[in-house]
Order: sequence, then structure tokens, then C-alpha cells
Amino acid sequence: MRPVEEHAATVAALVAATGSETVRLADARDRVLAADLASPLALPPFANSAMDGYAVRAADLDRLPVTLPVPEDVPAGRVDGPPLAPGTAHRIMTGAPLPEGADAVVQVEWTDGGLPGATVTVERAVDAGQSVRGAGEDVTAGQVVLTAGTVLGPAQIGLAAAVGAAEVVVHRRPRVLVLSTGSELVAPGEPLRHGQIHESNGPMLAAAVDDAGGEARLLRFVPDDVEEFLATLDAALVEPTDLVLTSGGVSAGAYEVVKDAFASRGVDFVKVAMQPGMPQGAGHYSHDGHAVPVVTLPGNPVSSLVSFEVFVRPVLRAAGCHPHPGRPRVRARVSEALRSPAGRRQFRRGRLDAVTGTVSPVGAAGSHLLAALALADCLFVVAEDVTEVAEDTEVEVWILDPMR
Repeated sequence: MRPVEEHAATVAALVAATGSETVRLADARDRVLAADLASPLALPPFANSAMDGYAVRAADLDRLPVTLPVPEDVPAGRVDGPPLAPGTAHRIMTGAPLPEGADAVVQVEWTDGGLPGATVTVERAVDAGQSVRGAGEDVTAGQVVLTAGTVLGPAQIGLAAAVGAAEVVVHRRPRVLVLSTGSELVAPGEPLRHGQIHESNGPMLAAAVDDAGGEARLLRFVPDDVEEFLATLDAALVEPTDLVLTSGGVSAGAYEVVKDAFASRGVDFVKVAMQPGMPQGAGHYSHDGHAVPVVTLPGNPVSSLVSFEVFVRPVLRAAGCHPHPGRPRVRARVSEALRSPAGRRQFRRGRLDAVTGTVSPVGAAGSHLLAALALADCLFVVAEDVTEVAEDTEVEVWILDPMR
């Protein structure tokens, strides 16, 4: 059987890095920046008040309490910038531009709250610069605020918006055609006849592709007929596609439509030394003069998703130039004794307790037990040369998305 690392390298060699594209900032969450973003302006762009209070000259507060005329009101957004004369105070709101001539802000709690057109009595002195946000204090004009390779989360999008970027240049998402096969499959929501099951792999893998940073296009299941399979695939490949991802039809039995269709058309089918997910395929399919990368996954749902995690997810993230393509990995102690098949790397579903540093199996090892996978927040790994795992043995744990 092919080692896990060898098959992972085979799959990784299929998919090249994507190019870049410009997207609206509103559509950029979780995208990877493809070019440095420099700020055309300083942040703050002007000196402004950090408090609701009164803009003053600190030197005017040499004797306390002091009563000053309040000729102007300066709310946030006022653009005419009335200057401050010596011996006066402008009422000012947080974020409003500091008037010319002022060098400090007295917060309103240190005054009697006098209104514009009247006077204000100040009871505490301030130093020059107090409660003032200086121009360029956060970012200087021309400064690179986000470097290429940055993943755009809420904070990064907020910063890009603050420097005026309505669009950003990001790496394009890998475009993945997800296709399930099987004459026994029926769309969710439709009634089942005896011998039929609802098709789950397509929606599951499409969601996994999107979660990995790809762009999934779900092609509904295809019956177990080679000619119909190839005709359906060729029609779908009219649209640009970076990877064809199939599930099912790759084992050693009859009616293995994916294997029958691809085996003589550039895709190698192998047994990988792992559980679940032993039957795998990878290669290129020739369409309209182009070699389209193909990865074929087994049909059992747990095998399919575990195989995606091991082989496909890191490749999609690397193709999109994500700085951290792999799942986070930690070490933890198993909460109970386990058995594992000789010569195969086992990926077990688990729940991680970060406080105690333990991982507990969720469900049995069967590749059809999808409910257990849905309850898991991690996969833990048992090496190929290990058949007995004692309680409290330390294992490698792959952290999946936390339960919602």
C-alpha cells in the first residue's frame, strides 16, 4: 500500500498556486492578501479629541477653578475648524478635530458642563497633549499596514477600511468541481425507496472546500454509467476548474464508475495505508486540450471527509497561498485503550479536553458512522506500526473547527 506521505505529495503536486484578483473589501473576509496594502493617509488623519469635553490651551488653566467663555461647539464631523482664541474653550466631542490654537482637552467630568454661547468652569488642570489623539499616531502616510500573505479577518478589514481601501488584491480561491456518484443516491428532501440513501457527500465536501478557502461548485450525483459520467463531467468542465473532486466509485468491486472512467484516462488508483480512506485516486483528466487535476475519494462519508482533511484541504489552502495550510496539531493523552489495524495509519474521531490534555474517542472506527464525525472536534492519529494503544498514551491530535 502507498504510504500516506507519498499520496499526500502526489495530490499536492496536482494543484498549482492560483493567481490574484481584486475584490470588494466587503467580500474579502478570510481571503489572503496578494499584495502589500499601503495607507495613502495618516491615521488619525488629523489631531482629534479622545474625550467629550472642552478644547483648551493648557496654559489658560494655571489657576483653578477657572471660568472660560465657550464660543463654539465642535462635534465629530465638523469640517470648518473654528480656531481657539486664548482664554476661551470650545466644547468638543470624541473624534472631533482639535481646533487650531488648542493643545489639550479637559474631559467634561472635570467641569460644570457649560454650554456653547455661555461659559464653562474648569476644576482640574491638564497638560499639553492630554486627551488628544495626534495625527499619524497610529499609521503614517505611505506606511504598509497589511503585508502580502495576511489573512483578512475582521480587524484587518477594519484597518483596510480605515485607510480608505474599497477594494483589495487577494489570491483567487481554487475552483473545485465536487461530484458524487452512485445510482443509490437520492437528493435530500426527496422520498427514499428501499435500497436508496440520501446523498450526503456532495454537500459535505462542498462545505469542506468552502471552509478550506476554495470555491466549490456542486454537481449533483451521477449514476453508475461511465459514458453518462464522462458526458456530465465534460459539460461541467466548460467552466474554469482547478480541481475535480469526486467521491465514491473507487473500490475494487463492480460498478466502480469513477475508477472505470478515469483509470485509462490519466488517473492512478491506489490503496493508501490508512484507516479510514484506503482506496484513493489522483491524476489528470484531459479535457479540451487541458490537463485538469483530479482527486478521487472513497464513498463512505467518514472515509471521504477524513481523506479530504488529510490530502485535499492543505493543498487547497496552499494553492490559495494561505500561510498556515495545515490544521493546528497538538499532543494529548488518549482517555481509553484502543486497537488499531497493523500497517495502516488510523485517524480516529475525538473530543479534545484542552484543560486535562486528553482526547476521547467519539464513536467506533467504522467509516459509515457519520453521526460520530459530526460530534468530533478533532482527529487523533495512531501510527502504522501501533496495534495497541494503552490508556494515557500520547498521540498527535489534529484540531478541527470547534463545535458550534
